[in-house]
Amino acid sequence: MPTTIFYNGKIHTQDPKFPQATAVAMEGKRIVAVGSDSDVRALANSKTVEKDLGGRRVLPGLMDSHFHYFEWALGRRRLVLSNTSSLEELQTLLAQKARETTPGAWIVGRGWNEIRWPNPRLVTRADLDYLTPANPAILWRSDGHLAVANSLALKAAHINSETPNPPRGVIDRDEEGKPTGVLRELAMNLVRDVIPPPKADETVKAISDGFGVLHKLGLTGVHDFRIMGGEEGLPAFHAYQHLRADEKLFMRMWMLLPGEKLDQAIALGLHTGYGDDYLRTGHVKFFSDGGQGARTAWMLENYEDTASAGMPLTPMDEILDAIQRAHASGLAVAVHAIGDRANRELITAFEQVLNSKDTVTPGAPHRIEHLQNIRPEDIVRLGRLGVMASVQPIHVPDDFPMIDKSVGPRAQWSYPFRDLLTAGVSLAFGSDCPVADPNPIWGIHAAVTRQMRNGTPAGGWYPDQRLSVAEAVWGFSMGTALVCGRGKELGSITPGKLADMVVLDRDIFAIDPVEIAQTQVAMTVFDGQVIFGE
Repeated sequence: MPTTIFYNGKIHTQDPKFPQATAVAMEGKRIVAVGSDSDVRALANSKTVEKDLGGRRVLPGLMDSHFHYFEWALGRRRLVLSNTSSLEELQTLLAQKARETTPGAWIVGRGWNEIRWPNPRLVTRADLDYLTPANPAILWRSDGHLAVANSLALKAAHINSETPNPPRGVIDRDEEGKPTGVLRELAMNLVRDVIPPPKADETVKAISDGFGVLHKLGLTGVHDFRIMGGEEGLPAFHAYQHLRADEKLFMRMWMLLPGEKLDQAIALGLHTGYGDDYLRTGHVKFFSDGGQGARTAWMLENYEDTASAGMPLTPMDEILDAIQRAHASGLAVAVHAIGDRANRELITAFEQVLNSKDTVTPGAPHRIEHLQNIRPEDIVRLGRLGVMASVQPIHVPDDFPMIDKSVGPRAQWSYPFRDLLTAGVSLAFGSDCPVADPNPIWGIHAAVTRQMRNGTPAGGWYPDQRLSVAEAVWGFSMGTALVCGRGKELGSITPGKLADMVVLDRDIFAIDPVEIAQTQVAMTVFDGQVIFGE
């Protein structure tokens, strides 16, 4: 018999057998019935708790397919710069943090984006040094592909005029050859590697504290991504296992493995999807190129504002070899690819692997992360492969001024969500948090309107690529379930599936799409329990 029945709702089940319903019954952690109020309430007994949804819109539990959760959770305790509107504001926050920090201790920040400032330019160590005379400091740009370090941080990492660029990284230098403090791609890891790691109990607490923040946004699951060259995978996995053992892991975690550990994963016999309803080992993550904001995404033609076409971060023959070995071992891969050259080369690699006669099938589809720039002819090729696209709609309003500046009219091939769907490419939606805000409602708004939340540009940026509300919701629920091989357990409000759902304060299917961004989550249900709201 049901333990809980929710009724009098507008339930978007996302199950083609009964797409709309008004009531859902849950027994423990599973959904047992979906239908009309009269049919479902008839299942109740004296112990069943019944909750009136008040006619509100209900969606399946929302999930984020690309989230640097470990980094975000720790970053909430550090210097948050995502809302800075000028260099001066960044400096004010940095100065305040320096006053609060013990001399010699590190200051780590994240989130600044010079494109949003009145006088856009990269931050340099000269902007930081006089504010942080006693503390090494490093501040990551919002996209995570560039950071600025002060002189004390450069010294701690032994970066000076004689330091060569590391493989797959760039140390920016002034006219005299001295480091400016700007570090691109894996050059950032020279500093990252000398920052003292957090203690285990601090990591567990930071991760646990983040769950409630995401429940308020309607998120019941995230795919936690690893950073290239970083060593955060081990402490993250330890923390998740600790919380799982204590039955305090209130988020469905799909934890990706760093590509650098592929050999170890194969040697251990790990397969994609190993785990339980709360924690599973996910895809193996690789990087084919950098980021467009840092002009390190690998393009077919030079950027409009630099004499460069970006750079591959990993030679494509190495990625091909990794995909082949992972696929043959039952491990699915997720490959970061932003530039149109990177995506073209990567699709060719997937064609070679997936068109072979190998009969091994990993427990989840292979996926391309971001797929930010891709030519129409390559979209058609991708549509034949069954490789999913893990994309981030919220990047559209965040990035389009930068994209217009960097590639000009070639922006017509950026974030082509409609063209991807038309070609048969399945989409899974995420945020890339902390690169962008994790609010999935804002992601839905961006996919539907291709506008900033203030309604600009009028009609949307390349509006022919807009999606419907139903398609956008699918990307944050069923799409995200399918890309991790869990479509039979998650992604829709269907009898037998795990009992996760979200109740909204307004009907996003009925209101003006511009208003979707103002929608709030009224209730989040996880494992059949109301974990946020009432």
